Amino acid sequence: MQRRHFLHTVVASGLASGAPSAAGTPGPGQPDTGKTRYRAGVIGLGWMGLLYDLAGRIPDRFDVDDADRPTPKLDIHRRFHHHDHPGNEGLPTSYAEALWDRPEVQLVAGADRDRKRLEAFGERYRIQALYTDAIEMMEREQLDIVAVATNTKGRAFLTVKAAESGATGIFTEKPMCHTLEEADRMVQACADRGIALNCGAITTTHPSFGRARELVRQGAIGDLVSIEASGPGAQHQNWSYFLESPPAWVCGTGDLPRRESGSDEFKGQGMMVASDGLVVHFRAGAPGVRLCGSKGEMTFSFVSGWQLRQTAQTPAGTRRVSMPWPAPQFVPPYGAVYSLADVVDCMEGRLDEPKNSGRRVAVALEVEIALKLSSAKGGARVDLPLADRSLGLNYDWFR
Repeated sequence: MQRRHFLHTVVASGLASGAPSAAGTPGPGQPDTGKTRYRAGVIGLGWMGLLYDLAGRIPDRFDVDDADRPTPKLDIHRRFHHHDHPGNEGLPTSYAEALWDRPEVQLVAGADRDRKRLEAFGERYRIQALYTDAIEMMEREQLDIVAVATNTKGRAFLTVKAAESGATGIFTEKPMCHTLEEADRMVQACADRGIALNCGAITTTHPSFGRARELVRQGAIGDLVSIEASGPGAQHQNWSYFLESPPAWVCGTGDLPRRESGSDEFKGQGMMVASDGLVVHFRAGAPGVRLCGSKGEMTFSFVSGWQLRQTAQTPAGTRRVSMPWPAPQFVPPYGAVYSLADVVDCMEGRLDEPKNSGRRVAVALEVEIALKLSSAKGGARVDLPLADRSLGLNYDWFR
């Protein structure tokens, strides 16, 4: 495959290509915490890769000339590392900042075709291993963790290359990819090698979602009978994290034609039935996710966080009663620090799969595409898995 869409030039003239330092030795400018175990690099130094923590967002989402803007000093690191105290605010948002902030991780390299961004990255983190060729970076730097924050069309290719290069943890920006075939390649390449793959810093990565799933499995709301969400939102989904079996079929209605902006994400309503009989409703006006059980319910919204209601005996009889939410409660922002936390937890055996794993995003992507197909057929049932893996979605909100 040609690399015309990807980071493909030689190391930029005038930018030093630093030789790898030994694992366990912090790079220039990075504090020595005595805990460093993993070498990490970032591919794509755009908004989520680097710029989010350097300057305020420019209103035009496609304006990428942020690297020339004044940026804060490197004085926030480690003060906001909350892996041991999840749910606190003030976390780093970009992939670069999250990697720098993590005590066990040594941020050693970055790759981007834009030399201004490379220079800003190198200056901010005092890193000399700067590349305009991501493949060369991965081959030379012997990275344990790779963050892929490029444009969407290059993400599948580079994720597979990162897996082949020997990385044991990969986390990507959203959207994960465009097509089912791309998602299949990403998930399979990582599954074959036992690599933790997280695809997108979304609300699901927050530790409160892990607590919610734990409560469901402990029977806090009885048997889970249905899930509700405002839409399938494959790249912002919350619902697929709570599935215990694969989707079996969907039906959808009310989808819209592809918008002038380029997006053709599903905008209608519908339902999905899993192979174990669980039903997921996609309903306009629903919260971020509602988990309905035989003895209660849990609801999540970005504004109010998690709420728990349980069936209880009261002086007025059997009622659904609001209960205190056990910590941690959701607190924004929910940046890449939690995506990285899941990846490290998987690498160290504390977690089987990232909460927003590539597999779960791929499931949501297939459901969203199937809902579009159903709507186009007047709401007809569409069985899963889909045979045509070239099907995909286009997005208008990525940078």
